[in-house]
Amino acid sequence: MPATACVEPPAIGPYQLPNRVILAPMAGVTDRPFRQLCRKLGAGLVVSEMVTSDPSLWHTRKSRSRLDHSGEPGPRSVQIAGGDPDMLAEAARMNAEQGAQIIDINMGCPAKKVCNKAAGSALLRDERLVAEILDAVVAAVDIPVTLKIRTGWCERSINGPRVARLAEDAGIRALAVHGRTREQRYSGSAEYDTIASIKASVRIPVFANGDITSAKKAAEVLDYTGADAVMVGRGAQGNPWIFREIDHYLSTGETLPEPSHDERQRVMSDHLKALHAFYGEHMGVRIARKHIGWYLGTREDAKPLRARFNSLETVGAQLQFVDEIFDRTTHPASDGISAA
Repeated sequence: MPATACVEPPAIGPYQLPNRVILAPMAGVTDRPFRQLCRKLGAGLVVSEMVTSDPSLWHTRKSRSRLDHSGEPGPRSVQIAGGDPDMLAEAARMNAEQGAQIIDINMGCPAKKVCNKAAGSALLRDERLVAEILDAVVAAVDIPVTLKIRTGWCERSINGPRVARLAEDAGIRALAVHGRTREQRYSGSAEYDTIASIKASVRIPVFANGDITSAKKAAEVLDYTGADAVMVGRGAQGNPWIFREIDHYLSTGETLPEPSHDERQRVMSDHLKALHAFYGEHMGVRIARKHIGWYLGTREDAKPLRARFNSLETVGAQLQFVDEIFDRTTHPASDGISAA
């Protein structure tokens, strides 16, 4: 049994999490249908896609969909992004009025279009501005505020521990740390020494993020870093079952069996239907392509299956595709469906 088995799940302000597995915010991925699916399959907390702090963009189709939390159980965590303390404070207030129960500040996104606007992980280069943002957002709302960062801007400026202490001093209630610098983006491997150092230097909950792709890896990272929870991002793409697998392994030391043939078919079909309902047929059909591509995995025979699915233009055709690939055989992996 993992050494972490007896550790209590963390709390974020008044919200006691049910377990130690969290869905990371991912732009273009963690929309409401995916958040609801991951929560159903065991995620103890899910975090929304980042919402811009620029009020001139709040009425765009993209922002409206990211602000839609109707029907979601709490606690509802909404991530905001920007580089201006006053705008971020206003974005926090607006989201709290819209039903957010936790505000998460993005200082971890490595995307150029975000960093070029002095937001996301670019903020790590200016610790004075970091402190101003944290103070402004915490003062703006009476709900918990959390922060997501990387270990630093580059290997020569690993300042995650200093930023973590700034966060704690400002009243941040939990901190997620991706074990890479901004310069690395998603290349190479995540390192966990900095996360361990951060956990040792603050009293607030710390969530370890980066390369969490299996239950065993989650337990190893928790044991190594002392973190309070793991945050899963890309490891959940095409594998939303990872949350219950990690939770079960942390609780029992046992590995859950892979999802059954019938469950895989049901989850994929239900996910498709949720995307179509949320976005409408035109956008839903297009957004579904990346999700089904992830479900199909990286097998050689997945490539023609992805190409075929990406050519489909209607809701009915996409749903029929899923039924057909599962009806061929009782062993979906042989048809390119990824194993959990």
